[in-house]
Amino acid sequence: MKNFDFNADYILEDDRVILRPLTLSDVENLLHFSMNEHDLWKFSSMPAIGKEGLIHYIEVALKAREEGKEYPFIVFDKQANSYAGSTRFYDIQCMHATTQLGFTWYGKKFHGTGLNKHCKFLLLQFAFDTMQFERVEFRADNNNLRSIAAMKSIGCVVEGILRSHTIKPDGDRRDSIVLSILKAEWIANGREALRKKMEPQ
Repeated sequence: MKNFDFNADYILEDDRVILRPLTLSDVENLLHFSMNEHDLWKFSSMPAIGKEGLIHYIEVALKAREEGKEYPFIVFDKQANSYAGSTRFYDIQCMHATTQLGFTWYGKKFHGTGLNKHCKFLLLQFAFDTMQFERVEFRADNNNLRSIAAMKSIGCVVEGILRSHTIKPDGDRRDSIVLSILKAEWIANGREALRKKMEPQ
C-alpha cells in the first residue's frame, strides 16, 4: 500500500461534492451549525457546540493530523453551493493498511439528500483504490439509529458491540457498534452497488 502523506492536501471531488482538508479558517464556514444545530452532536464523543466548541473541535483534529493519526475534511455541497459539514479518516494505521472513517456530521438540511453517499463513495474509493487500504472501520453510538442505517446503506457489515466503550459528554457510558468494509468486498460489489445508489431515481 502507499504511505498516507499527512502533509499532502488531498482533495476528493465528484459532480456533487468536494472534500478538502479542514483548516482553522473553516470555523466561519461551519459556525452556523455550531451555533444553531446543537443536536447534530447528540451522539458524538466530541461535540462542536458554540464558537469555542467548534474552534476546539477543529484544533484537536488538526493536531491529530500533525501527529499522523487523523486526516479531517470539510464537506462542500455543490448542489446547494454551501458548506455542509465535516468528516475524517482517523486511527490511520499504514502498517496494517487499515483506517477508521467517522466524526461525520452534516447540517440538517443536507440529511436525506444523497450527499452522504457521495462523500462515502469518494472516501472509500480513496482508501481502497488509491491508498490500497485493506479495511475501513466505522463506529457509532449503538443508539444512533440514523448513523447506523446510513452506514449499512453504503455496504457496511456489522461486526459487534463494544460494551461500555467510551464516556459520553454527559458522563454516561456508551455502547459502540462496530461496522466495516473490506477491500475485497469493495472490489467485488461494494463499489458498484454504492455507485448505483448515487444515481438519480
